[in-house]
Amino acid sequence: MTRVWRVTLPAGVRSPFEVYVNGVAQELGRDYRIADGVLLFERELVREKLEKRAWLLGFWGIGTYKRNDEVDVRYELEDVYARAAQHEVDHLDGVLIIDRTTPEARREALGKLRPRIVLG
Repeated sequence: MTRVWRVTLPAGVRSPFEVYVNGVAQELGRDYRIADGVLLFERELVREKLEKRAWLLGFWGIGTYKRNDEVDVRYELEDVYARAAQHEVDHLDGVLIIDRTTPEARREALGKLRPRIVLG
């Protein structure tokens, strides 16, 4: 019997979506199939962990090698889910919500956020 490698889809992902392994597009039915929100691959997916010795050698700049297959799922979200996902991506990119506002709204927001010196 052939071993099947399982990759769970992210919550809320619905068709249509695209699947890539190591950057190469995969075809439904040929490269993988779907069952109960799980991608099933007939081919081997490798995930190697570095041993402590190899990690230490890598830390000192002595070559190490590990092979990991990366499975990426590209999909689109709608409504509040899309907005929440964009918000989280903005965090990773260092973008603030005031960076996406009009110049007037930005000035108003920064005026409220800046500390005011009170003498008295």
